[in-house]
Amino acid sequence: MNLSSTRSDSTADAPVSRSPRDSEVIGLVGLAHGTSHFFHLMLPPLFPWLMKDFALSYTDVGLLTTTFFVISGVGQALAGFVVDRVGGFRVLCFGVAMLAIAGIVLGFATSYSWLMLSATFAGVGNSIFHPSDFTLLNQRVTQPRLGHAFSVHGVSGNLGWAVAPLFMAGVTSIAGWHVAGFGAAAIGAIVFTTLCLRRRTLEHASEELATARVPAAEVDGGHPGHFAFLSSGAVWLSFAFFLFSTMAFGILQNYAPAILSHVYGVSLVLASSGLTAYLLGSGAGLLTAGFFGERADRMVAPALGFAALMAAVLASGTMPRWALWPLMASIGFGVGLAGPGRDLLVRRAATSRFGRTSFGRVYGFVYSGLDAGQALSPLVFGPVLDAGHFREALVAIAFLQIAALLTALRVSSRVRSEKRILDARV
Repeated sequence: MNLSSTRSDSTADAPVSRSPRDSEVIGLVGLAHGTSHFFHLMLPPLFPWLMKDFALSYTDVGLLTTTFFVISGVGQALAGFVVDRVGGFRVLCFGVAMLAIAGIVLGFATSYSWLMLSATFAGVGNSIFHPSDFTLLNQRVTQPRLGHAFSVHGVSGNLGWAVAPLFMAGVTSIAGWHVAGFGAAAIGAIVFTTLCLRRRTLEHASEELATARVPAAEVDGGHPGHFAFLSSGAVWLSFAFFLFSTMAFGILQNYAPAILSHVYGVSLVLASSGLTAYLLGSGAGLLTAGFFGERADRMVAPALGFAALMAAVLASGTMPRWALWPLMASIGFGVGLAGPGRDLLVRRAATSRFGRTSFGRVYGFVYSGLDAGQALSPLVFGPVLDAGHFREALVAIAFLQIAALLTALRVSSRVRSEKRILDARV
């Protein structure tokens, strides 16, 4: 099935303007997104030190991560409404400020309650990025460059993930985790200052959003309600797509070293490098997808199919040890290659019925599936591993990739169907 066949020729899908500042907008939004991913991993690299200093269990520190993603998921769905009302720039600055405050709280932490407060601030800050980022990109970047913009957005997030463990653990080993917390806060403050200095570039996007024309027949020929997007099957399928794909990633992010060590008998150090291979492969896939531009959505189905196949091969448990890293990199490459295309699909799900003024709401709700997947994955698969079923967890990754593939295909089909119904009523 050709996922690109759902393109709309409507005014709602046309670019608001053709700005010469595409590159600057992409760079600034990418910088902010990389910062949000950095704070995803502000606390986890410090767990060994925090467990020792505060006599915490694995359950205790795991609850910090769960708190972060639960707050982020709920907040993300709500943040979309705020973005649609006040624009993406102000909300983006608020989020970065909350992340910086989370670092300050960590730096002053003297108890587990302080750590929980830090995770709470970080979750609030993280909640705003997808609705604000994608609203700014969709409203400010010219349509032919959206595929490239989404690619850079994804790569910047991977870079944030890559830098955080090195920075937090490195600073902690030299000066202690309190200093690492203040260091994270300094990164947030620098990014916040950068955004403020270049506010005219991004504020203009918010002004365009406020003045964009809303199609007369957005929903059943009338004016849409704030929650009208929840009646769209394409929106719910997009949420399910992110839920499935992120649950698969959550298995690897949380348990890859233990899984690979038990299934293939390699050391934990070598098994940990498998996750690095996955992230490098994902970054390569995201960069590759950027060259497809607006055609990136055509790559979603084959890319996820390839990732599922590689996951199934890995789950067989019969591959030689040297093949672990190429296989993990291949899974990551397939997932990364599908990334910009999936973002274009969500864009189409938003504009097919609700127009440009709904970007924040739709992106906020749909991308809360990411946080839901991150929160659910350890709850679902932790007990599976506790029972000793390590290979079954790899099988689950393959099935989750297939489920994501099927929902992506259904998103495309549902958008076309809803577009035909809307056109018939106009």
